[in-house]
Amino acid sequence: MNHDAHYYPSPSRRMVTFGSRGMVATSQPLGAQVGIQVLQQGGNAVDAAIAVAAALTVVEPTSNGLGSDAFAIVWVNGELHGLNASGPAPRAATIEAIRAQGHDKIPKHGLLPVTVPGAPAAWAALSERFGKLPFANLLAPAITIAESGFPVSPIVSLMWEEACADYRPYDDGSFQPWFDTFAPNGRAPRPGERWAAPDHASTLRAIAETRGQAFYKGELAQRIDAFFREHGGLLRREDLAAFQPEWVEPISTRYRGHDIWEIPPNGSGLIALQALGILERLGEESRDPVETLHRRIEATKLGYMDGKRYITERDAMQASVERLLADDYLQARAELIGEQALHPQHGNPIKGGTVYLATADDDGNMVSFIQSNYMGFGSGIVIPGTGISLQNRGCTFSLDPEHANVLAPGKRTYHTIIPGFITHNGEAVGPFGVMGGYMQPQGHVQVITSMLEDRLNPQAALDLPRWKWTEGRTVEVEPHFPDHLAQALARRGHRIVKTADSISFGRGQIILRDNASGVLSGGTEPRCDSAVLSW
Repeated sequence: MNHDAHYYPSPSRRMVTFGSRGMVATSQPLGAQVGIQVLQQGGNAVDAAIAVAAALTVVEPTSNGLGSDAFAIVWVNGELHGLNASGPAPRAATIEAIRAQGHDKIPKHGLLPVTVPGAPAAWAALSERFGKLPFANLLAPAITIAESGFPVSPIVSLMWEEACADYRPYDDGSFQPWFDTFAPNGRAPRPGERWAAPDHASTLRAIAETRGQAFYKGELAQRIDAFFREHGGLLRREDLAAFQPEWVEPISTRYRGHDIWEIPPNGSGLIALQALGILERLGEESRDPVETLHRRIEATKLGYMDGKRYITERDAMQASVERLLADDYLQARAELIGEQALHPQHGNPIKGGTVYLATADDDGNMVSFIQSNYMGFGSGIVIPGTGISLQNRGCTFSLDPEHANVLAPGKRTYHTIIPGFITHNGEAVGPFGVMGGYMQPQGHVQVITSMLEDRLNPQAALDLPRWKWTEGRTVEVEPHFPDHLAQALARRGHRIVKTADSISFGRGQIILRDNASGVLSGGTEPRCDSAVLSW
């Protein structure tokens, strides 16, 4: 039977998923199965998250890989913990070094935008602090999938094709290993086509046997160093050896009686918290759906303008997190919202591209985890014979010395990836996230307002047509966004652009716990190859 894996003439409907002993929600069905198997083998939510994260580097290489960064928010034994595993710029990465190679900004592909990858170190750190099962056991399912192969899913195939087109124009020899590894037949694998990754499996095995040390201080680090030296890159073995993930205190704002938590800068979760804080100060929402949408869009725009102006490495920020979330400042920003769409500007609070997964276990532990190459496969750089594709996160640095996010050796750049978490009266409600580049804070605002203001279940919140502010008064909306709402928003001064597809509107997962009954409810993303499985 011959059919098109991308053609769906009729709308689908997915019900919210319930479970009691555990749940895994992620962008790939095979990944969700791996997580459930780990829970059934006696692992906890942290073990399941690590196993899923490793498996996703195999089955969804279009969004993450062994050279990704990662962030996590973990609820364990009644406490919330944050992990920032985003890597810094190499020590040799200076403005002068970039300009000396003929660039007036950091390119989005190639060797120069690569910063120190954090994902393997994140897995090891989470396992050491909170895991129950041996670390090597957690990577075993990913190794098996990589060795035996798997049928490529539809959205992954589509994004793989786009990557081939993105990298094909480059005639620099440093891109050839990407094609050798991911397009050996000159093309991307088609939907349902079996794909195996033996080099990837070997690298996972080395990471498993050394708890990640092979990647940062062993043979893999040597191979990364040698490739960068050969092709004029800046990353060195010393940069890898010096890296350690950072345990951080999550930051929060109050919205509709719940506390919404994000990782602090250099992550961009602060944008979502500002937008929700502004909405909280606007008071009870109108029953008019147009007014409601207008407010949410305007609050998000204001949060984004501050985020783009101030977010960088936390110690280097010109305005503190505390000031940006202060009541008087958010109230002043809320007062800017009127009947018509704003052309937003950043405020002055100073006084004088990713995969997302969620897991939960029957002990009440829950994990919100995100891992990313940034733009698709990332830099387009693969270390030969290893399957290691490297992220391109460093292209978000600025070469303007006056910019808050200016490049500096050893500095971490502005990060789009943000795991979220909800608590109520000091108890966990659950993890949530919407991955997808600069869509992520907007996605957080949309699913949180849908659940806590509109009272939608997790699946319904993810199913809603999404909007995406891009610049000025321009708001993109999905193909199925209601015309009457789009027209009404246009009358408010918004420039509404209806898009042809939904890929750029983010991909989310949500797990919530009813603390009275212990029952879990989960939703998964209808815009990709997702699955939510319960136990």
